[in-house]
Amino acid sequence: MKSLVTGAAGFIGSHLTEALLAAGHEVVGLDDLSTGRAANLAEVAGHPSFRLVEGSILDRRLVSELAQGADRVFHLAAAVGSFVIRDRTLAALRTNIHGTENVVEAACQAGARLLLASTSEIYGKNDKAGLREDDDRVAGSPLRSRWSYAEAKAIDESLVDAYVREKGLRAVIARFFNTVGPRQTGRYGMVIPRFVRQALAGEPLTVFGTGEQVRCFCHVADVIPAVVALIDCEPAAGQAVNLGSSEQVSICELAHRVIALTGSDSGIKRQTYLAALGPGYEDMMRRVPDCSLAAGLVGFAATRSLDDILRSVIGEQAALQGAACAL
Repeated sequence: MKSLVTGAAGFIGSHLTEALLAAGHEVVGLDDLSTGRAANLAEVAGHPSFRLVEGSILDRRLVSELAQGADRVFHLAAAVGSFVIRDRTLAALRTNIHGTENVVEAACQAGARLLLASTSEIYGKNDKAGLREDDDRVAGSPLRSRWSYAEAKAIDESLVDAYVREKGLRAVIARFFNTVGPRQTGRYGMVIPRFVRQALAGEPLTVFGTGEQVRCFCHVADVIPAVVALIDCEPAAGQAVNLGSSEQVSICELAHRVIALTGSDSGIKRQTYLAALGPGYEDMMRRVPDCSLAAGLVGFAATRSLDDILRSVIGEQAALQGAACAL
């Protein structure tokens, strides 16, 4: 079985690549290394069934060449993170729309199955507890950069749906709800690795807004098996499927738990969204998924608790920090 993984050197992509190789797949990875890191693939760098190609999903010819002969295409490459969307909005839109179109067309031409990595951002301002895949989107203003990522991913989903209906593409959409774990970086705005880095450094943990925003975090090790299963699940074809945890936590409580688990003497510093992310940003107060569809389709369950997740991220960052100090 041959798989093409776009964004293979990214946080989720590297974990997926390792899982596919362990299952006996031949894997070609594509990554422009803008946010991904070759170091994420260190464990499989010499694997005889793996090849990493440095390049962009905006390169239509390259994407088409790499998709030829592939049985599966996992499309994870995207411009992500609140800081990236804020600072490079135009480039992010081009990557997330035009790049996805290139990947979807290449998968269709190659006759490959496709899994599109989408996001809980699709739901916009809908703060219902237990969001289902058919719930309405509540869209923010397109003139606020905050919502440009959600708009782009919505177009991606519509594009996949049109290819399924009009061209017979075999595809499924996975909507990730705050997938976290080792290798995720806080450089681009992801909250858990950012909090952990600050706590280990003895710095104040910076909470944006009120801190009462409620989120659910799911360990990457729970998500990857579902991703691999969904692409081959016939009843899932043509559907969007939520993948996440239902364990809720406020951002302020999250900060306190990170401080407790690291044994840090850090405090908490609050910062307005305007100061942290500029005038184009606004947030929603709750983002909680209903993952019963994924459970029914592929037996998905978020088995790792939030404390399990935090310990894994803390352990990795502490080890990296210790290694850096030893140099």
